[in-house]
Order: sequence, then C-alpha cells, then structure tokens
Amino acid sequence: MALRNLVLEGDPLLRKTSRPVEEITPRIIKLLDDMADTMYFEGRGIGIAAPQVGVLRRVFIVDVGDEHGLIEFINPEILEASGSQIDNEGCLSVPGKTCEVERPSHIKVKALDRNGNEFELEADDLLARCICHENDHLNGILFIDKSVDGKIYKTESSED
Repeated sequence: MALRNLVLEGDPLLRKTSRPVEEITPRIIKLLDDMADTMYFEGRGIGIAAPQVGVLRRVFIVDVGDEHGLIEFINPEILEASGSQIDNEGCLSVPGKTCEVERPSHIKVKALDRNGNEFELEADDLLARCICHENDHLNGILFIDKSVDGKIYKTESSED
C-alpha cells in the first residue's frame, strides 16, 4: 500500500490544467495504484484525480460502489452531457466543506485504461456526478467554484 499526500485547497497546483498522458509507463501504472490506495484509505472518497496527489496529468479514478467498481480514466474526454441534477458535494482536497452543485444527470465519456485501450462509458446520476467532479480537477476547477447558490457549508468534522 502506497499512500500519497493530498494537495489541499489553497495550493496553486489545484488550479492548474493537467497535461495529457503521452505514454502509459510503469510510473503511470504506479500513480493509478497509489491513487486507489489513497482514495480507499479509511473509506475516504469515491474519486480522486492526479492533481490531488501532486501530479499534473490527465488521470483520475472513481468507485461509487456500484457494479462498475473501480474505473480508471487516462486522458478522459466527456463526449456528451444531458439532463441536470443538483446535489451536495465534498472533496478530499477541500476537507470540511460541502456545497450544492449542478451537474449533468447523464454523460458519455471516453478514455484510455491502464493497458492503453480506449473505452467509452455512459454514466448516470452519482457516477456521472463523480466523473464530472474528477474531470474538473484536470482543468483546475474545484466543486466550490460551482456552488449553485454561492454558499459553502462547513461539515461537523471541519476544524477550521
């Protein structure tokens, strides 16, 4: 198990645009594995993007606990988005804060897997929300930027 340190809100790295992965190397495979270890550690999250662990590459993973299990995305591209859903979001890089965010209720995304194979996935509801949230990280966007009413809430576990 290899845990990586989380990059937290306020670090300028989270506001940068990630670069595409040109070649899937052993370093990228290790990054994917470490990201999964970090995300699953103490059941902390359902998604994590490479910038959240200090790597500006277009890579993220999600696992919303459905039949898909862990899904790895390299160089993802959202091809279609439709519908609308508003729900509460949080983030490993923005601990102790939540807000209501509007996202598409259905998306179609394409990406590469760890073996370099391109795949397409249609996702609804929570999975669509999670993919959009993580994809935003690759473009330097945080969920708090998208608060529907401008309000950011502190959770009970917040220490600030």
